Amino acid sequence: MKVYFVLTTLVALLFSLCLAAQTGKLQTGTNVQLSQNQPASKNLFIDVHHLGAGKVTAKDVEAAHQKDLAIEKKYGVDIIRYWFDETKGDVYCLASAPDSESILKTHAEAHGLVPDQIHMVTGGKEEILKGQNDLYLDLHQLGAGNVTAKAVAEAHKKDLAVEKKHGVNLINYWVDEKNGTVMCLAQAPNADSLVSTHREAHGLIPISVVKVKQGQ
Repeated sequence: MKVYFVLTTLVALLFSLCLAAQTGKLQTGTNVQLSQNQPASKNLFIDVHHLGAGKVTAKDVEAAHQKDLAIEKKYGVDIIRYWFDETKGDVYCLASAPDSESILKTHAEAHGLVPDQIHMVTGGKEEILKGQNDLYLDLHQLGAGNVTAKAVAEAHKKDLAVEKKHGVNLINYWVDEKNGTVMCLAQAPNADSLVSTHREAHGLIPISVVKVKQGQ
């Protein structure tokens, strides 16, 4: 009788341990489901849509953005703002999210326009908009493994030290350390003024500078 009781207890204990292990595997393996219920663990992302010159208007982009906002919480996403390059038809979206998959699912369900690139980034301290100068977004491609957030922060300080000389107001920057990509957002009289600021400050010239309109 005692032997039967001991065996029964051991079987029950082993069953409980297996069930706990399986539950643990489910909790760590289903990242998307967890991210919906636990939005606290988020990263910052910039995703880029290349929609094509003349194929989309500012009104179209705003309408798509509203659709994103309507469902973003379903995937634990918080779309902070976006910028639209009307000339090239490019859209840049800044968002916090558990992972890039959550951003893809948000865009796919909202309007079907999935991004061409998604960068996980770190950013700096955001400055306020001043005056009436246009907004420009520039892109630096420094190469994978060739840049750190700390190094970009130091370069940004040098930009701030000379920006007024060129009539520029640097709003913020974002760095993707993995791919070596840096994006800077600034108000400026023209693209050349922003390039001149970078050239004098540290010599790191962007590969492109585009004029953008900002959405919320």
